[in-house]
Amino acid sequence: MIMRRNAWLFAGYDLWVLGMESAAVMTMRGLKVAAGGAAAEAEMQRMVSEKVQAGLDLQAAALRGALGSTMPELVSKTTKHYRKRVRANHRRLTKA
Repeated sequence: MIMRRNAWLFAGYDLWVLGMESAAVMTMRGLKVAAGGAAAEAEMQRMVSEKVQAGLDLQAAALRGALGSTMPELVSKTTKHYRKRVRANHRRLTKA
């Protein structure tokens, strides 16, 4: 018997993982900002610019039709888009 992949189940799991990864990054960033100083100011500026750029990049992908043709595809590709950025921040913040 072949089991069909439940696209919504996988999309929901990906969203859950994104939430967990984001919470870790928000905690690390919060600690960095709470420490104050030039590093905190740079981190705050970086947070804002990254969020704006991620949103613009996602809009561009949507306009190109790169987010798929079904709702589960849209959710999964959008989640993947943000997870890539969250993981990059996690790597950067854990090296510091």
